[in-house]
Amino acid sequence: MTSTSDALLIDLYELTMAQAYLSQGMTEEAVFEFFVRKLPPRRNFFMAAGLDQVLSYLEGFHFSDEDIDYLNQAGGFTPAFLTALKTLRFTGDVHAMREGDIFFPHEPILRVTAPLPQAQLVETRVMNLLNFQTMVASKACRSVLAAEGRPLIDFGLRRAQGAEAGLLAARAAYVAGFTGTSNVLAGARFAIPLYGTMAHSFVQAHHDEVQAFTHIATANPHHVVLLIDTYDTEAAAEKVVILAGRLRQQGIIIHGVRLDSGDLADHARKVRKILDRGGLTETRILASGNLDEDRVHALVHGQVPIDSFAVGTAMTTSADAPFLDCAYKLQEYAGRPCRKRSEGKATWPGRKQVYRHVGADRRLIGDVITIEGDHQHGRPLLVHVMETGQRLAPSPSLEELRGRAMASIAELPEPLRQLNLADPYEVRIAPALVELAQKVDRQT
Repeated sequence: MTSTSDALLIDLYELTMAQAYLSQGMTEEAVFEFFVRKLPPRRNFFMAAGLDQVLSYLEGFHFSDEDIDYLNQAGGFTPAFLTALKTLRFTGDVHAMREGDIFFPHEPILRVTAPLPQAQLVETRVMNLLNFQTMVASKACRSVLAAEGRPLIDFGLRRAQGAEAGLLAARAAYVAGFTGTSNVLAGARFAIPLYGTMAHSFVQAHHDEVQAFTHIATANPHHVVLLIDTYDTEAAAEKVVILAGRLRQQGIIIHGVRLDSGDLADHARKVRKILDRGGLTETRILASGNLDEDRVHALVHGQVPIDSFAVGTAMTTSADAPFLDCAYKLQEYAGRPCRKRSEGKATWPGRKQVYRHVGADRRLIGDVITIEGDHQHGRPLLVHVMETGQRLAPSPSLEELRGRAMASIAELPEPLRQLNLADPYEVRIAPALVELAQKVDRQT
């Protein structure tokens, strides 16, 4: 079976519920909101990402003929429901935070307003896209803060959980402030700058390191970065110094060397001395090898002479927090505010807005969550981005999103910029929202 759509990227119960809604004529307007319940350990904030993919998914949402045939064969669905799916499209509205915005637990970052069956059917994929990219962007931010302005490169594709994860992780990391990626398809699809060096296998395939270095440099003369830790790191650095003179005669400059294993701090200090003594003061040192924000922080604060970092597995998989406790919950149906009261998973009812307060120093001082229409001081974070199933503006470029992310990070107060847990950021629930919740509770 070949499907031409993403519509079957869905949990079965979404279809089961949609069939019941349609059979009972429950097609009035519903409001769902996506939010994250709590921060992972040692985290102080989230960064929103993935909205562009969500909007593309909603614009193209449909069930292909192959999808309908599969559902018919799977059984459990009525002819009337399958017929309805053939013409079903997303015709709703979306309000959302912008990609690159900082947010905190319980703050909705996306609101879907649409006929109930539509809003229900898109739940799984919307959550899938927002959860993953937000998770990675939030993780990548920590390395950006730890690097203190040093370039960061995404090296995570080979250990990502699948092709889409590798692509979207490269995108999310770039939005969050990474400099580029080794992922060529991500470069082609998202216009992310590409970076790469060489593998240990290339060195091993040659009789000696100098031959390997010479071959890679002459074949790729415009950006030469040599991996020097296959055998003896410092001995290889000495070879680089000697080779640099020969290559310079051919107009080839060695731009950098890469360290990928061992005691990176010790090797970097020794290699820097060797390069400088040999006149290669402009040759930069790139470090890789199972780096995460903590190791980057330690190297930076140890004043280790490393100029840039390649971060892969830990960032692409968000290794310390590989999922977010996120939810997509019904907040209103047919004009009636709805509230889940389950223990530990209670929600705030109604359509909401988040207002952000920034101090005179242009740093965040607190947010307020309230019902739509209850205007508060500060700037509203949820903006109208889709109407009747169509975007209200073209997709912003990744450079624009990076700019927003950098501005968001700049607004973080100093405690929230640290890698360890700070005192919680103040997110207040407005009296109007508390009153609405109490009213809903009395009625249910």
